[in-house]
Amino acid sequence: MSFDSFFFLLLAPGFAIVLGVLAWLARRARVRATALWAPALAGLSLKGGRTAPLLIGVAALLAGVGAAGPRWGRSSSEMQGRALNLALGLDISRSMLAEDVSPNRLQRATREAQRLVQDARGDRLALLAFAGRSYILTPLTLDDAAVTLQLDALDPDIASEGGTELAEVLLQGRDLLTAAAEGGAKVLVVFTDGETHDTVGAAVAAARTLGSAGITLIMVGEGDTLAARIPLRDESGRLLGYKADDEGRLVRTWRRDDVLRGVTDAAGGILVSGNTADQAGAVRRVVDGLERSATRERRREDLTPRGWLFALAAVTLLGLQALLRRGPALALVALTLVPFGGAGAQRPSAGDRLLRRGDTTGAALAFVEEAARRASADTALFNAGTAALARGELAAAAQWLAGAARSLDPELRFRALYNLGLAALLQAPRDSAKRAELRAEAAARFREALLLRPGSPEAKWNLELAQDPNPPQSGGGGGSAKPPPSGAPPSPRPRASEVSQTEAEQILNSVERTERDVRAEQARRRRVAHSAAGKDW
Repeated sequence: MSFDSFFFLLLAPGFAIVLGVLAWLARRARVRATALWAPALAGLSLKGGRTAPLLIGVAALLAGVGAAGPRWGRSSSEMQGRALNLALGLDISRSMLAEDVSPNRLQRATREAQRLVQDARGDRLALLAFAGRSYILTPLTLDDAAVTLQLDALDPDIASEGGTELAEVLLQGRDLLTAAAEGGAKVLVVFTDGETHDTVGAAVAAARTLGSAGITLIMVGEGDTLAARIPLRDESGRLLGYKADDEGRLVRTWRRDDVLRGVTDAAGGILVSGNTADQAGAVRRVVDGLERSATRERRREDLTPRGWLFALAAVTLLGLQALLRRGPALALVALTLVPFGGAGAQRPSAGDRLLRRGDTTGAALAFVEEAARRASADTALFNAGTAALARGELAAAAQWLAGAARSLDPELRFRALYNLGLAALLQAPRDSAKRAELRAEAAARFREALLLRPGSPEAKWNLELAQDPNPPQSGGGGGSAKPPPSGAPPSPRPRASEVSQTEAEQILNSVERTERDVRAEQARRRRVAHSAAGKDW
């Protein structure tokens, strides 16, 4: 057994004793008042309610233990949906470090794969990485967060063998997908520059087995067709030189379209060119046309939260106390059932009801009216701005979200800043005169959001979109932020953030340096072997 908070566990006995003593003092005062008011009833009052202080004290103890977050045992749950089986294979050989695309081939492939994972919610995903060998990083699963976590850690140094063996990932992807117990279409998406050295024949033969197994192969080319050098950088990202072969000559690499086309044709698949601006969107359009079937997946969880058991026991004891003291208990229940004016706050607001019906315009107006009636209306302003954003009314959305971004609630502030950046980013292509200004504003909003939640992949991705002069035409996960319940307690509005853009960039750079240091330390513990052909790129 473990506890989420030992502090609450230590406070639980004291809390129980205090409530038990207060209940005993209240009973004693009640008995004295009864004796003064009606001496004939003093004996009856003294006999009743003797166990009340004990029951209240034990209930308080159970509630305190439950608040400490006890965990034990295992639990399993079953997830259902309509999905297909999608395996992603990423080339992590050293040739993918070439910087003929921004920032380099590997990072671009990782970025497109992350967008694909975001758009594939509900599909069964698997992740493979390959260089001289192929590795299964995650099996087929509905847990897209696990796939995203592995994508963030991809680096050529995690491969135990250098080089590029395209046939390895094709065969391993085939085995992984054919072994899938669930139905639906089977798709293998491979991000690579096609640098296969002398193993093209093996890759073509492996691709033919995919077609016979009923697996759709999508090859995504990375890099440029012009020769590029492979940079060597230190842990801080400083350029040390360029990759050379065993004879000391500089290695030059380029996207091998002939290899990619030959492998794709052998499998009867689809080739997404490296010149495609929105590679993830192109893959998604192909995947959306494939067949999906009902899926079930059972998840097991260790150290399952069990606090609800203690809460249930505490409520049961309080119910027992209510049965033993029916008069006061029924009076309290009657008071709670009286329809006071404040009880209407428990009902869904008009904006919530309109939003559930799909009327985003009416919902936005309802949320604005609600904000006008309340002294602190950050949540209502956020809901209004988000509804307007979904409707495409970007100017109105920015106005209302700016008010919500002044909230003291960090979660609400993050979502408001994220949606503000998204509104500016979506508005930039529509306004050619202010395009640069809107993109700069979007970048500033995403940086502020990352100060509140540095690990947000959506905010990082959209920040890259805002800074990239030639972004892919996609929202990049935009609109995924969901408004919190409009009935949430509002917070007072603080002053606008005074963090400058330079300070925000320094904080983000510090986070990136920490990530690079961790990955460099992991790389030092591994020893990368050369491939059989003597080429490790």
